[in-house]
Amino acid sequence: MLEQGLADFLTHLGLEKNASDKTVKSYREDLTQALSFARDHLKKKQIAPTDWTTRLLRAFVAWLHEQKYAKTTIARRLAAVRSFGKYLCRQSVLTANPAQGLRGPRPDKQLPHFLTLADIHKLLVAPRDTDWAGRRDRAMLETLYASGIRVSELVGLDLLTVDLNDGVITVRGKGKKERLALLGPDTIKAVRRWLDDRAALLKQVNKDTPAVFLNNKGGRLTTRSVGRLLEKHLKTAGLDPRTSPHTLRHSFATHMLDAGADIRGVQELLGHKSLATTQVYTHVSTQRLQKSYQKAHPRS
Repeated sequence: MLEQGLADFLTHLGLEKNASDKTVKSYREDLTQALSFARDHLKKKQIAPTDWTTRLLRAFVAWLHEQKYAKTTIARRLAAVRSFGKYLCRQSVLTANPAQGLRGPRPDKQLPHFLTLADIHKLLVAPRDTDWAGRRDRAMLETLYASGIRVSELVGLDLLTVDLNDGVITVRGKGKKERLALLGPDTIKAVRRWLDDRAALLKQVNKDTPAVFLNNKGGRLTTRSVGRLLEKHLKTAGLDPRTSPHTLRHSFATHMLDAGADIRGVQELLGHKSLATTQVYTHVSTQRLQKSYQKAHPRS
């Protein structure tokens, strides 16, 4: 019976897959509910492997919708049922996974979080320019916002990839594809100041590295380090703690499109393979425009 199969599956997750207690608990809750539904639906005390059909599982998903479960919860339940079916097939309890062809609900599109122009200004001036670390952080934040590059691309920058005379950096993005990103005058000024500090730092620690952004030991900054530094400056500026390095990329794209930039140009600067990925920022701009209209227009 599948009740015993569930017990074996949970043991398999904990011992062989080394899943966390939280993960095992989540699977237990999801699959216990699925089996409980099956017993009620089929009016049986126990569920046999032959009862575990695509038709039954489709009814289970429909019931979850009727009960007004969140789309994310339904998707998780279905993923658990799919994993359980895969396990039962490996154990030769089932010959085919009945959940394999079932589709979960499409998740609601989450519009990206971004900062306003005023918030961006607060953030960029938050690092103190009275010491090398503050000047490095300001150059780092300026670069993220001015270019729209990913934080992984930022920490991967080398001196040879930065042309401050023309305000151009060569970025190696996803799939190791190279593209050009642009820097404005304020960013170029901030980076130049940091590069002077960088040279002094490397001389002090007697080290040589091609990386642009360094820690206090002369090593390349990591994405995690950038995230921690950003958190510090967000607190200083009193800004939304949800803000991440990627938020600056979202802000770059939103502000560019708000100002009338060509969407294909923004796509190229972001390194998006698909235009549809870039178009999400037009939805952000449209939503802002609608809110402004509803607030200001006398007949809205």
